[in-house]
Amino acid sequence: MRIAVVQDPSPAGATERALASLTSSLTAAAARGAQVALFPELFLPGYNVADPGVGARTADGWDDVLGPLAAKAGCALAVGVAERDGEALYNTAMAWGADGRRLALYRKTQLYGAREKHFFVPGDRLVTFDLDGTSTALLICYDVEFPQLLRTLADRGVQLVLCPTANMQPFTHVPSVTVPAQAVIHGVAIAYANHCGSEGDLTYTGGSCLVSADATVLAQAGPGPALLIADLLPADPARLSTQGRDYRPVE
Repeated sequence: MRIAVVQDPSPAGATERALASLTSSLTAAAARGAQVALFPELFLPGYNVADPGVGARTADGWDDVLGPLAAKAGCALAVGVAERDGEALYNTAMAWGADGRRLALYRKTQLYGAREKHFFVPGDRLVTFDLDGTSTALLICYDVEFPQLLRTLADRGVQLVLCPTANMQPFTHVPSVTVPAQAVIHGVAIAYANHCGSEGDLTYTGGSCLVSADATVLAQAGPGPALLIADLLPADPARLSTQGRDYRPVE
């Protein structure tokens, strides 16, 4: 599978600008043969905005906007959005197939910090789906740092995790150390799409990456805008962890 990982500045509430940027990157990814393009956390309407509820839509509302973009490009799309469901607001990742049909909706289960907990209701379930024959899941930012979640997904047969993120300074170790470690320990490939630049009082680390299940870093961005496109290669069996089957509980 050829995967595109898009690293862009947060649009800071400028939804139309974000949609224009998304459309341009999605089109470029499709032109280079990508089967799926992954964008950052809360790319619509922006992560560190004064009120993420402004610009939020229902899941069906995002379907109406983003599904046709995936279909027009002929490329699957996964992106972080603010999702409204009645009175509740969720930090959500959604995915659409190359035909524009919704594949998955995942609500962030591990909210980070007081700000996220103030605005958002946490999700309560993991979601898996088929992406061109690959068992795939969505996680969002802080979620990918929890080994319990990766272990659960691996036990369910997941091969690829798509993770929109808004990782900020000083947590530079997350894309460079934590993500490859989680990939190899649990035997799942991880695509990790971050923001870059600054937004309000936050400076994002960049470092978006695609990591195979044997911890091989197939592509990694620096601190600025980037469009990473790489083939998800089979993991080297000799490098794969056996911890999942070898673990012996002790007291």
